[in-house]
Amino acid sequence: MIVLSAEFVKSASDARGWPPAGPPEYAFCGRSNVGKSSALNALAARKTLARVSRTPGRTRLINFFDLRVAEKTLSGARGEEQRVVFADLPGYGYASGPREERDTWREMIEEYLTRRDPLRALVVLIDGELGAQPSDIEMVRWGETLGRKVIVAATKLDKLSRNRRGQQIDRIAGSLAVPKVIAFSAREYFGVDELWRELVT
Repeated sequence: MIVLSAEFVKSASDARGWPPAGPPEYAFCGRSNVGKSSALNALAARKTLARVSRTPGRTRLINFFDLRVAEKTLSGARGEEQRVVFADLPGYGYASGPREERDTWREMIEEYLTRRDPLRALVVLIDGELGAQPSDIEMVRWGETLGRKVIVAATKLDKLSRNRRGQQIDRIAGSLAVPKVIAFSAREYFGVDELWRELVT
C-alpha cells in the first residue's frame, strides 16, 4: 500500500466529538503498551503520526487519523486512491490513573464500537512476546459479538528469535480461537503489507 497522506484529525471522548461519518474506519485496540502507536506509524509510513509513549495508559481519548492511500499494482505503479480513517482506542488491561478514569475509558470504547457506523473492522493487537492474555481473549470475543470483522496482529515479534515466531503465532491463535494472526513488527517493518491487505479487502 502506498500512503499518500496521513494526518491527525482530532481526539474525542464521546460521540459528540467524533468526526462526521465518512470513509471506511478501522479501530485499533490492545492492552496498554502493546505498541498501538508504533503500529499505526508503521502502517502510515510516518514516524510521528501517532504519539508513542513509554508510559502505559497514556492514550485517554479516541484519536482519529485520516489517510489517503493507493494500492501498489504488480508493475509497481499507483492504483486507485482511497481514503480510510484509523481510530486509536485507549488501551485496556493495565492503565495508569484512578479507577474512575479507567471505567470511563471502557465506556468510551463500548460507545464507539457499538455506535460508529463507518467502522469496518476492529484490529486487536496482541503483545507477541507476552502472548494472549485473558483481557485479549475477552476483547476478541466481544468484537465478534458486535458483528464486526476482527483482525488480530501480534506486535513486537522482533524481540523473539526467528525460529520462535511461528510457534508463538500458533500459540496465540490457539488461545484466541481465531483462524489467523498476523506477525507484525513496527521496528523491523514486517507484517505491514499483510495487515493492510486484511484492512482493505
